[in-house]
Amino acid sequence: MATIKANAPALKKHGLAITQRMYDRMFAEHPEVEAMFDQAAQKSGEQPKRLAGAIIAYAENVDKLENLSGAVLRMAQRHVETHVKPEHYPIVADNLLAAIKDVLGDAATDEILAAWGEAYWFLADILIDKEHELYADQPN
Repeated sequence: MATIKANAPALKKHGLAITQRMYDRMFAEHPEVEAMFDQAAQKSGEQPKRLAGAIIAYAENVDKLENLSGAVLRMAQRHVETHVKPEHYPIVADNLLAAIKDVLGDAATDEILAAWGEAYWFLADILIDKEHELYADQPN
């Protein structure tokens, strides 16, 4: 948690570049997931801005996740609407961590990347559990 919180200022400065790079990498390597994203928001740059904001909020609140409960629910609902499944999370993780390294360069040490990997999967597990509940509540 301390490493993530300590990196919040770098994310504020470089968050948009990181998310733009993540989407570029991810869509080039996994075009099958591109349709899950709002293409108008991608083209306008709104989607990378929203994700950057979410990552910054997570970094700033990693030790008090209750502050993010509303955002987590909205994200899970959106994921269910766009048919995100647990198997999509590794794709995002790999591309997010690679984008952090691409943008931050040598400043993205192995320790920082490991901390972000752990933080990503902690939040991903919360989202996957919530999405599982939401999928189960849908009429057949």
